[in-house]
Amino acid sequence: QVQLMESGGGLVQAGGSLRLSCAASGSAFSIGAMGWSRQAPGKQRELVAAITRGGNTNYADSMKGRFIISRDSAKNTVYLQMNSLKPEDTAVYYCAAARAPLLVRIDYWGQGTQVTVSS
Repeated sequence: QVQLMESGGGLVQAGGSLRLSCAASGSAFSIGAMGWSRQAPGKQRELVAAITRGGNTNYADSMKGRFIISRDSAKNTVYLQMNSLKPEDTAVYYCAAARAPLLVRIDYWGQGTQVTVSS
């Protein structure tokens, strides 16, 4: 099993920045890809960004140029640096992981961390 724990959410003014962290524990060696999804009330969960074991990254179009996903393999941690935040970025952000080397099907979810962006 893999456990994911997010942190770093909070309240920020539009245009500000936050950095989310996701620490993986358990059988972290089994993870092939990790990423972040988000869900706003009344909306479906959407993939924000992903990073593979090899370091390849992928972003949703609305986050390109503003969000950066990175990892620290020694700490079994992935990060999401969020810049130029907009009110529409307000959501619960969930860390996600997959056994496959590509984030096609999510095998593990974190509990989520709230990000609120005020106007």
